[in-house]
Amino acid sequence: MRLLHVVGTRPNFVKMAPVIAAARELLGAERNVVVHTGQHYDRAMSDIFFEELGVPEPDHMLGVGSGTHAEQTARVLERLEPVLLEERPDVVVVPGDVNSTLAAALCASRVGVPVAHVESGLRSFDREMPEEINRIATDHLSEYCFLHSDEAIENLTAEGVPRERMHFVGNTMIDTLRALEDRFRAREAARRLGLEPGSYLLVTLHRPALVDGPLLADAMAALAEVADALPVLFPVHPRTRKRLAELGIDEGGAVRLTDPVGYLDFLSLEADARAVLTDSGGIQEETTALGVPCFTLRDNTERPVTIRLGTNTLLGLDPARIREIPELLAEGDRRPPAEPPRLWDGRAARRAARILAGR
Repeated sequence: MRLLHVVGTRPNFVKMAPVIAAARELLGAERNVVVHTGQHYDRAMSDIFFEELGVPEPDHMLGVGSGTHAEQTARVLERLEPVLLEERPDVVVVPGDVNSTLAAALCASRVGVPVAHVESGLRSFDREMPEEINRIATDHLSEYCFLHSDEAIENLTAEGVPRERMHFVGNTMIDTLRALEDRFRAREAARRLGLEPGSYLLVTLHRPALVDGPLLADAMAALAEVADALPVLFPVHPRTRKRLAELGIDEGGAVRLTDPVGYLDFLSLEADARAVLTDSGGIQEETTALGVPCFTLRDNTERPVTIRLGTNTLLGLDPARIREIPELLAEGDRRPPAEPPRLWDGRAARRAARILAGR
């Protein structure tokens, strides 16, 4: 068995690091090839993950860079095909729902290589989101659908995916979190920034629906009001930083803006936060595993398990509702802590690797 793992964005590294490590342990390093598409190419957003997560240096760098969805997908298709023909893997392993994921699945299918999809079966039921199209198409191209929530089984069954292609293995992103927990808790990133653990709201916002229009200014105004009740820390994604500059919003206001932080420091800030405001899918899962209240500034989520457990509150794409966070936190304090979802136990990647290795 020879596996080719495709990564390309910040969340991909988190999901794939434990899968690559487990597959290398089972099959040997020489039977695992790592391809980095370069969809995220900023050092703060990409290269540092290879250092902090212990992922081996990629065997192939495609360097696709930024661009429209069509441009990124086309570049991956064009540049990955010769790699597949050279390496001749038995399975191509792809994670998540980004453009690199869809392109790699299409390319592998075109040259006759089976696809394994890590984090399969998630659905927001919003086809205006590019990620929704990517994950649906990738699931239907995949021979191995690795699932981490009960909803994923329901979603794939409703779409006619055969049950024998589904494998409930758990959440590989939580594998990474658990493996690094001692390291990120020891960093005390909040204290280094002068913040008391358990006292602040951590913010991460980057989706085009929020960042590229007038809603970002509304969100910043609402966060400034929340800052009267608790400190607000916002490590700013490069796309979001550019938009804030265009809006004339910079350092020195009520909301504390910082550059993006490394993965370990971000997990440290997340674990010590009073709560997190996000529009990210993966952070909804991390906060659930860490027991930190999460507020999601989106109209929908492909992680309904986090809503069901009560660890995540969907605010809708309505920045005005940010002002409710202090009151919602007070209400949440009266609820019992949630149990973690099934098989979010730090061993999901090992299960997936054993399936791929036929063991």
